[in-house]
Parts: sequence; structure tokens; C-alpha cells
Amino acid sequence: MSAIYTTDEYGRPFIIVREQDKKSRKSGIEATKSHIMAAKTVANIVRTSLGPRGLDKILISPDGDITISNDGATIMSQMAIENQIGKLLVELSKSQDDEIGDGTTGIVVLAGALLEQAEELLDRGIHPIRISDGFEKACKIAVAHLDTVSDVIPWSKEDTSDLFKCAKTSLGSKIVNKCHDQFAQIAVDAILAVADLERKDVDFELIKVEGKVGGELADTALVHGVIIDKDFSHPQMPKEVKDAKIAILTCPFEPPKPKTKHKLEITTVKEFEELQKYERETFETMVRQVKECGANIVACQWGFDDEANSLLLQHKLPAIRWVGGPEIELLAIATNGRIVPRFEDLSSEKLGSAGTIREMSFGTTNENMIVVEHCANSKAVTVLVRGGNKMIVDEAKRSLHDAMCVVRNLIVNNNVVYGGAAAEISCSIAVEKAADQVSSIEQYAMRSFARALDVIPMTLAENSGLPPIETLSYVKSQQIKQGISSLGVDCMDTGINDMKEQFVFDPLISKRQQFLLATQLVKMILKIDDVIVHRNDEQ
Repeated sequence: MSAIYTTDEYGRPFIIVREQDKKSRKSGIEATKSHIMAAKTVANIVRTSLGPRGLDKILISPDGDITISNDGATIMSQMAIENQIGKLLVELSKSQDDEIGDGTTGIVVLAGALLEQAEELLDRGIHPIRISDGFEKACKIAVAHLDTVSDVIPWSKEDTSDLFKCAKTSLGSKIVNKCHDQFAQIAVDAILAVADLERKDVDFELIKVEGKVGGELADTALVHGVIIDKDFSHPQMPKEVKDAKIAILTCPFEPPKPKTKHKLEITTVKEFEELQKYERETFETMVRQVKECGANIVACQWGFDDEANSLLLQHKLPAIRWVGGPEIELLAIATNGRIVPRFEDLSSEKLGSAGTIREMSFGTTNENMIVVEHCANSKAVTVLVRGGNKMIVDEAKRSLHDAMCVVRNLIVNNNVVYGGAAAEISCSIAVEKAADQVSSIEQYAMRSFARALDVIPMTLAENSGLPPIETLSYVKSQQIKQGISSLGVDCMDTGINDMKEQFVFDPLISKRQQFLLATQLVKMILKIDDVIVHRNDEQ
């Protein structure tokens, strides 16, 4: 902090603190409008990615890594946004992704539309608090209306056709839409394999998604077991083990080392030979302990040297080394084994069991993976995603995650609303009707909320190459005339506007969360009326 020492005309000393020049300040409507401008700019970036015909974005990191995606949360998280209000929108899409897993683009577009409408109301002289109150009222009406237009989709372990249709809706806008049916089926099968249907709970820890470049998207497969991106430690070890009894170790195959900084000095040949003999005996003891407990394959978290590797081969004990922490845990869960930290603790009860453990090779690059199948605990599953390049594999993994989240949401709550913005149009009509009965100034904000909901169908139509205003007007008038709330935007140009016939579903909890979180964020932005920025001395 800089200050100037000076005196007045009578010689009395005083200090002038030069602090204010390091502050920039915006207040009142000017501050609110600058926030709205920042949020609208961010929302417009992802706007073109909404819907089944939405376009992809290419994101290049500072290291030169390339990501191609149209997933709202991925785009937002990888953009280097400096503005604080822009960062709030990033967090908004992240919270939707964490809680629901889908609908991350729609929520940002809705928040941007609400702020755009709020700006018009501010220009008309309406106080931000009154706008917030109106939005809150309209949001309550919209959420309540969602419950009335929602449908329950029946499903069971035997009949998963409706879950499959919902997963297809989620995958419609993704890069994998050429293998639509296959990926949707994988998502349903993976979730049902690990779901606890009594508690209506899904543990995503039990689903591992592994990517391997090469092949095509259609080669993607679901394995009821574990895939480990390693190979057997010695090339002469058998490539397949039937009726495997697996010892899962977190201790290395090596002689114990002193944990202190003491050194062991060897001065004679005899001492060196004794040390070699001790090492060999230690290795043999370790291998014998593994064999005695009944194991016929070893998975070790650490590496081991050539001598240990050679001994394992001599004793016909296949081994996998450098297995990562998450894989070790998943392997233990899948095979009902126990992770053993010391060789002395090994016993037959702690071994995991699997029907087959085999090495799978890919292409001509000598790349291998270990597949553990027919496990004792069939709950753990792995999806092996294939693709022509790393970007496609990464995007396919993200798309599959979104589809699995949709299926999981339907297991938790099997209420759905209809897609193609049918739910938003229906809620917009309901909010406009309710606004006519409100006598206070909030009616303007409620009508603006309805107009913001209309931005979603207009954006869908625009991204699908349809005239936005004509499409919205037609669908809205048909909904009012026919009283059918499942009429939406026909993005795929099938000639049918009824989303029920097209089987386009969205989970109710996802749509409800979008409305609530977007309104909450907009209320928070509208309540900020002062921004004080402290600049650094270097600037």
C-alpha cells in the first residue's frame, strides 16, 4: 500500500494513503448489466451444442491436448474463463453433471435466456428483487406443472425396452449416434448389472470404462468382469488361466529393505554370495507361500525384478505386475478376494476366484490387456470402448457416462417428461396463464420466465436447420388446441411432432433440477449490485 507523507500550512504532518487508485468499482444497474453480459456470452458458446443436431466444439489445452465434445459440462470445465460470473455458470453445469449426469447444456442455455429476459426488465425500470421474486414464483409453477405432465415408464429386469429408449435419447446428440442402439444397450446392461434394485441405488464405482484406441466404435463391448490394461509379467507365461485362484498382493516381490538410511557394506566375496543366497531364499519363500495357499495366479500392485519373474515362471505361477490401486480394488470386489499386504497373511480364504483370466491382444502393436471373466461376484463390469483415435474414444466414454446416468436416474425415479422441448413449451404455457392472474409487478417477470423457456425449443429448431419462430409458434398452438403436452420440436425431421410416438424421453428429476438450479443462479446474479476489484501493485 503506497502512502505520501506531507504537512499542512501549519507544519502539522499527515499521511495520504493512495489506496483508491488500486480499486475499480461498478455499482447498481451497471454492475448487474455487466454480469448479465458475461453470463450471456458464456451461455451463447454452448447454445449451438444443444439437441440431437447440436454441433461439437474443439478445445485445445495449454499443453496442446485436443478435446472434441458437445457435452456442456466438458466444454464449460475446459474453457479458461476469467470472469467470476462466467465461473458461476461453469459451476452450474458441473453441479448438474455431478447430481444428474445429463442436461448440462440445457441448463446453461436456460440460465442465459433468463438473464437476457432480466436485462429487458431492468431496462423497463423494474427492481432486481421484484424480478427475482417473479422468477421464483414462475419456477414453482413450472416445477409443479412438470409433475402433472410427467408419465411413469414401467420397466423390469426382464423388460428394459423403455430404459433403452431413454438411453437412446441421451445418446442422440453425441458422436456415437451411429452406434446408437449398441451403446444404449451397453448402458442399460451395465447399470442393471450393478444396480441394487431393492434400495434403488447404483454404485458407479463397480462400472469401469476402459478406452483403447484402434478398431471402430462398433467394437465396443461390455465385459462382465474386470479388464486390466497390463499383460502377464513374462512372455512365456500361459496366456489363459481357467478356474483361477488369484492372490491379490500389495507387497512387492523383493527382499525386505531397511527402512532407515543405514547402508550395508560388503567387503568380501563370501559376504556377497551370502547376500545373493539370502535374496534367492527370500524369493523362494515368497513363491512357496503363494503356492501353498492354493493360488494359481498373482496380481501385484508393485513390480518385481527379473530373478523373481524367472522364479515365478519356473513354479508355473503366472503374474501381473504394476496393477493400479483402483484396478486392485475392483479386482478384489469382482473376485470376492481380499487384498493381502504381507506374504505371511496369505491363506486360501483370502484368494479371489474367477472362471477365466486371459490375455487379449490388439492389432499389430503388441498391446495387450488382461480380461478377468466369470467372476465370483458378478456385480463388477467393465466397458471396453474402441475408436479410431483418442478424441473419439474419450468422447464415446463421456457419452456412455451420460447415458448410464440417465438409466440410473430412471431406476431411482421412473417418472419421465417428453423431450424435444415439449416439457418447456408446456411449462411456458402454464406460467403465462398463471401470470395473467397475478396483479402485482411480478407478472412481468413471470411472463419473461415463460419467454426464457421458449428459448430452448427455438434453439433446438435453429440447431436442426428449422425456422425457429415458425416452429415454436406451430408447436405451441398445437399444444394449446389439442391439449397434448407431449408435442415438441421434430429435430430429426420425421414428420411427427408427438414425442411420445418418437420415444423421446427425459428423466423428470433431470428437468426439475435444470429449472431449479438455473433460477437459483439467476436470482443470485440479480442480487449483486456492487463489484469492487483490487488491482495488484504490478499492474
